[in-house]
Amino acid sequence: MQSSGLKLRLIIGLVMAAVALISYYSKNQVNPITGEKQHIDLTPEQEVAMGLQSAPQMAQEYGGLYNDNEVQQQAKAVGYKLVKQVDDEAKKKGINIPYQFDFHVLADDQTVNAFALPGGQIFITVGLLKRLKSEDQLAGVLGHEIGHVIHRHSAQQMAKSDFYQGLVGAVATATSDGTGMGGGQIAQYVAQIQEMKFGRNDELQSDEFGVRYMIKANYNPNSMIEVMEILAEASGGQKRDEFMSSHPSPENRVAKIKEHIATYGGGKY
Repeated sequence: MQSSGLKLRLIIGLVMAAVALISYYSKNQVNPITGEKQHIDLTPEQEVAMGLQSAPQMAQEYGGLYNDNEVQQQAKAVGYKLVKQVDDEAKKKGINIPYQFDFHVLADDQTVNAFALPGGQIFITVGLLKRLKSEDQLAGVLGHEIGHVIHRHSAQQMAKSDFYQGLVGAVATATSDGTGMGGGQIAQYVAQIQEMKFGRNDELQSDEFGVRYMIKANYNPNSMIEVMEILAEASGGQKRDEFMSSHPSPENRVAKIKEHIATYGGGKY
């Protein structure tokens, strides 16, 4: 009886894994801006709707919008200047950007953070903004976040998360021994590590995007290196194990940024 039960669990686990694999790899879309093939379920229009719906709640989690219209307009001006470069380049290829970009400064003066929602809603806390010393540095932060939107990282991560959760469920079912311990826990750990790896790759890809369009908008791309130094300082100078982090180490990012500056012709700075 015990043997037949194990076989049944293994069969169910294999079926669950197969369903997760088929579901993930059948979600094929070509990014309308970059041309890269991605495993994504959402349409750009759905990303825009999701971002617009989530934006008010996200703002409230950071104390709402910063109550200074001049500061808000400054952030928007820098963001739209970068978006124009992306838009102009896309239109030359006959492509219309499907996203609705907007830029918001959040009132939280303790948190050092910037992030992008799917579809183009981009936020920066006043806690980070007040640490920046130039418009070029702000362009570095916002250019990076625009990169997350254009590369559809949020939608990509959603599909990957569904995939890994499906595999975790399959392993947990196949290796269940009635104690609640064992293979399922190990699978969960491995899935978390794998998702962190994808997160690091997304950050590096967005850094490259930011450098490229900073140069196109006549911002000094070396300012992104200064942003990395600001972020390292804000973290208290504590070293993190990059393997267990969703972001690459500042040192790794700086090395890559320097490579991108050389690649995209930022040597005049």
